[in-house]
Amino acid sequence: MPPLGSTMRVHQPHPGVLAFYDGRMEGVRAYSDKPNWLDDGAYSLGVCSYAIVSGGEALVYDTSISLPHARIIRKTLEDAGASNIRVVLSHWHVDHVAGNEVFADCKIIANELTAQAMRDNCQRLENDNPPIKPLIMPNSTFETELNLKIGDIDVQLRHVDIHSHDGTMLILPQSKLMLAGDALEEPITYVAEPKRLEHHLCDLERMAVWDIEKILPNHGAEEKIVAGGYGPELIATTRNYVTKLLRLPHEPELAEHDLRTFVAEDFASGAISYYAPYESVHARNVSVVLKGRQED
Repeated sequence: MPPLGSTMRVHQPHPGVLAFYDGRMEGVRAYSDKPNWLDDGAYSLGVCSYAIVSGGEALVYDTSISLPHARIIRKTLEDAGASNIRVVLSHWHVDHVAGNEVFADCKIIANELTAQAMRDNCQRLENDNPPIKPLIMPNSTFETELNLKIGDIDVQLRHVDIHSHDGTMLILPQSKLMLAGDALEEPITYVAEPKRLEHHLCDLERMAVWDIEKILPNHGAEEKIVAGGYGPELIATTRNYVTKLLRLPHEPELAEHDLRTFVAEDFASGAISYYAPYESVHARNVSVVLKGRQED
């Protein structure tokens, strides 16, 4: 088993933007042969953290899946001349905050909902497999929006309720680029909060009118990220998928469809690409949505 972080690849999909990608390597596990969140979630699906770099400053968007990964990110930024490093957390989930300790001496920014979710789930995260211990909390928070300047690059942080109630999107308005965390995932979203799907759908509608031309998700195809990311159609495909999930309680026959069938039109259009490990994500999504609706 390769050392943690040794298979991570560093790309520059846009000027001033670095992408730290790992996983999606058939037959390779990063942490353990036994079931665990790192291998069976983030690594198998492919995971990417980002950094904005300009004028001796850097802004890290999520600290990746382990301390070794985070150390590589920090060293890469320092080697590039960044002496002032800040961090933004896209949301509270384990594969986005696992490397926080490496940046404990930096400003770690999150929206207040993320900070609260991390406090509420601290024991769970610190006792997960692998554990995130100690869990380093955000030390700077905002509520709805926050504007930052990283060297010469303007950055906007915007809260969204998509995938997780506490999502933070990072937007570079000058280049019409959005770093989307897990709010947009390719080929399909991972349903973490099934009872909030209507809220997710509302914010997908809100996001659809933003002036965005390229999207970099934290989980997606490496070749698409390297080439600059996805177009705005990723918002539409996510909206289509969530809309169809909401039909499940009234159209139970949809639960029998595999991923290829469930989103056949979006695959056919080329807006998203098929990746076999997402079959299990889709099956789980269907299960949790049906269970969540039955409990209402």
